[in-house]
Amino acid sequence: MSIEKKNNNIVWFHVVAILTIVVWSTSFPFTKILLANGITPTEIFVYRSLIAYVGLLVISRFRVKFWNWRDELVALVCGLTGGTMYFVFQNIALNLTLLSDVVIVVAINPLLTTILAAIFLKEERFSVKILLGSALAFAGVAVVTFHKGFVWGDGLLGNLLAILAALAWSIYSVVLKRIQDRHSTLEITRKVMIYGTVFALPVMFFEPLTPASTLLRTDVLLNLLFLGLVCSMAAFFVWNLVIKQIGAISASNYLYLEPIVSIVMGAIMLGEKVGMIAIVGCLLVLLGVIMVEKK
Repeated sequence: MSIEKKNNNIVWFHVVAILTIVVWSTSFPFTKILLANGITPTEIFVYRSLIAYVGLLVISRFRVKFWNWRDELVALVCGLTGGTMYFVFQNIALNLTLLSDVVIVVAINPLLTTILAAIFLKEERFSVKILLGSALAFAGVAVVTFHKGFVWGDGLLGNLLAILAALAWSIYSVVLKRIQDRHSTLEITRKVMIYGTVFALPVMFFEPLTPASTLLRTDVLLNLLFLGLVCSMAAFFVWNLVIKQIGAISASNYLYLEPIVSIVMGAIMLGEKVGMIAIVGCLLVLLGVIMVEKK
């Protein structure tokens, strides 16, 4: 493959990363809607993960195989961090505080990923430009979120849980690199889904279960199918492929775009207003991402 063709392929993976972030950003308002219908945070994760896992099983023609114990342990850690911890903490945070608060706190994930990858992955490096760009983008998402003030009480607890969610996703992004060269993206995504579900099931049974009549309502069922098939199955699969091609640091920096799209979707779906200060924050986010990704 020529250098020019290889570079063009890499560019396409950056485009795919952005599109994946757009899809994931829609999951925030959709999750808010499900929470408003009385579905618990853990239930939302379990149902969307099971839907995604069944979809992946169908795609792989129900072929399931056991890896060696070391790789299975790595997949288990990925399921715990990138599955159970990230989504359950994030969903609880969305139930406690504003959508905008959650997306700003989760946006520290690229900074955490950069630090963890530089420490634990020899092929990953971070420079002053990457750190400055990440700081600028973080300032942008801070402006987007806090221009209406800070919500204390449940909001503080929600923000702390969002920080834990961001840390969990950063660990997942770094640990994932340990097995990407030995197994297919489809297999990895499927195992992450099922291990994440296994860890979440005990938690779900300590919460009041949603009646089947609520789950089978058309609006609720469509939301769950969208979260499971699109945001979990398809987007997770593509994201794992993106990390494999462009690296954990480059991929994670695109998560700075998530607050922008999430707040726009919140305005459309939940009626939240977006002012001029929010637009300025969005521009700062874009400038920071461009600084980090510019060769």
